This record gives sequence, structure tokens and C-alpha cells, in this order.
Amino acid sequence: MTQPRTRRDVFRLAGFSAAGLALAACGVQGQKQAPPKADAVADFWAKQTKHGKVVFANWPEYMPEDKAPLERFSKDTGIAYEYKEVIQENADFFGKADPVLRAGQSLGYDIVVMTNGIQLQHMIELGYAIPLDHSKLPNFQANAGQKYKERSYDPGNKYTVPYTSGVTGIAYNTEYVKEDITSIEALFDPKYKGRVGMMNDAQEIGNFGMIALGIDPEKSTEADWRKAGEKLKAQRDAGIVRKYYDQSYIDAVSKGDVWVTMAWSGDVFQRQLAGEPVKFVVPAEGGTIWTDNMLIPKGAANPVDALMLMDYLYQPAVAAELDEYIQFVTPVPAVQDLLREKAKTAEGEDKKALEDMIDSPLMFPSESDYAKLRTYTTLTTQQEQVFNPIFQSITQA
Repeated sequence: MTQPRTRRDVFRLAGFSAAGLALAACGVQGQKQAPPKADAVADFWAKQTKHGKVVFANWPEYMPEDKAPLERFSKDTGIAYEYKEVIQENADFFGKADPVLRAGQSLGYDIVVMTNGIQLQHMIELGYAIPLDHSKLPNFQANAGQKYKERSYDPGNKYTVPYTSGVTGIAYNTEYVKEDITSIEALFDPKYKGRVGMMNDAQEIGNFGMIALGIDPEKSTEADWRKAGEKLKAQRDAGIVRKYYDQSYIDAVSKGDVWVTMAWSGDVFQRQLAGEPVKFVVPAEGGTIWTDNMLIPKGAANPVDALMLMDYLYQPAVAAELDEYIQFVTPVPAVQDLLREKAKTAEGEDKKALEDMIDSPLMFPSESDYAKLRTYTTLTTQQEQVFNPIFQSITQA
């Protein structure tokens, strides 16, 4: 627990991977599906039965190495599990899944975890995600934070429930930056010329460009995207940006190659545990909250078993064990108190690590932080053809 681990060094959204660029360039095949009627959803679940097996597809480092939560689930329910760390990047995963699902075949997984954004939107719109039976999700209903039941990308959690979340904000190296940074304008400040890091993901920088202009990305228009693109282009052309980074930004700010950078909360928290001179802040103007979500893909062989596992992970004790390992933002608020209780009897480095987690806004954002957080713009396939080139033209010039 006390040894910092490198968070998954992967790209969360389309916009800069080869698969993401290909999908953006040619669009996604298939017809947008109308949401299924309530009767059809009820009829589907009425026909499903428990099979005693579940196949869970997830990202690396998102489950304790001993798989203890899954082992207890299996013991408590009699359901055997297979756990596969096969998701490395959303665009690549969707690019492989799309032709399989479009052909009416099964992926071979009963649960997959995807980040809110372009690919998850495609999964939902193309009918690739099975609507959930919330009567079988009592732990989710009882223990999920209200903020995790009010997601603009999936109103009412019709198709997904959160697995874990994180925040995109600003990190800075306190050895080089002595003042407290509180504003997103620090990323555009000429005094940091050549020492600013920006992300090379279209949705990430698009969000920050809009937030810097006082625009809510969730309500943005094409005109807003173009205004944000102009602001970001001016930042680039003025030489303020040293580089547009993938996850390597965290090494750059830790070493002082950049002094101020866009950052993901989990990465910074890991470096803070290691004693590195980096600080994280949600800018006063706002930041981005992203969520990795569990869903049941179309054609899943064991949907009842999958739903049981999804709900099992919303027991506070189980959620606490997951969050202690993952060290991102949990969708279960009760986790903070459970870790606080555990810290009372812990000793040495374990006690300090738990106390650092409990007190960290990177794992437990304050209400004021949550109030400033926005998610990504929800894009249709047609809108992607406009949105992505605006921001890719900046990062790839």
C-alpha cells in the first residue's frame, strides 16, 4: 500500500491514438439505436438467470493483485470469475469491439470498463450496452454518491455505473513556482513561457480551452469549440507550451522540465506519496471530472452474474478496499470514513499512507471542488468530425 505504483500509462480518450484518429476520420459504422422501451428492458431481464460465472474486462492496476474482492464475491455468491486486464485504451478497445458487436457476436466479456467520452457514447448510441435492471442494484442505490447518479453522459445510470473517477486539473512544481496557483490562466501566462505542459488529447485540451473562456463544455456549441481553439492556438504560437504530453507529463513536471501543467489527480497523488515536489489544484474557473464506468456489453453470456458483481462492488467495505489500492476518486462516499477507522489501528508507513489518502482532495474532492468540475462535451459522430480537427490541429502542428 505504501509503495507508489505507476498509474496506467495509457491514453483515456480518442483524439491522439492511431485508432482514435482513424475513427474520427471515417466515422463509426452502424445505425444509431433508439433507446429500448421499458417493457422491452423488463422482458429481457425476466428471461435471464444466474449462470455461476462472470468474465470481467478491466484496465491494468484496477484490482488488488490478490483479487481479494473478487475472491470474496465468488465465495459469497458461488459465482466463478475470470478477470482480464485487456483494456489499454478506449479507442483501441472500441475499434476492436465494434465489428464484433455490429455482427451480433459476443465479445466474451460480461462486464467492460470504459471512460466517459466518445467511445462510451458510441457504445450506448449503437445499442452495444445492455440497459441495467436497477432492481438488482440495491447497493448502488444505497451507497453511490448522488453525484454519481447524475451523469450527463448516462442520465439515470441507465447503461452504466461508475467504477472509479479522477480529476483533470493543474499540477505545478513547488521548487520552481513559489506562489500558489489558483487560476487556469497560469497555463496561458507568458511568465511561464516554454515551461507549460498541455495534454495532447482533443477532449482534454478542448475542455480547458473552454473553461478558460468561461464556457461550460457540457453545454458548448461549435462556435464555443472554435473560440477555445483560437485561445489554445494563441497559447501555442506564443511559445508558452513546451510540449503536448501523454501521461509522460507527470515526469516532466516532477523533474522541472515544465513548471505548470495540465494533470490527472491520481498521477499527482502517487508522486506526492513518493515525496516529489508537485502540487495539484482544481482551478477556480473549473476542471474536468472523468469516470471509468462498468457496463454489460450486448451479447454478454452472463448478464445476471455481471449485475450481481457490479452491485457487490458498491458495498462500502469492498469499495474501500478497491480505493485503497487504486487511489483515485471512489463513487462511494462512505469509503472515507472506513479508511479513517482503519488508520486508527494502523502503524508506521501504513498509517501515514492511509492518513494521506483520507486528507487528500485528489481522492476525496471537497464540495467546492465538485461544484467546479465539468465532464466532456457529448458528441455525435457528425460533431466529432468538427470537434476533433479543431483541437488536433493545435497539438499535432
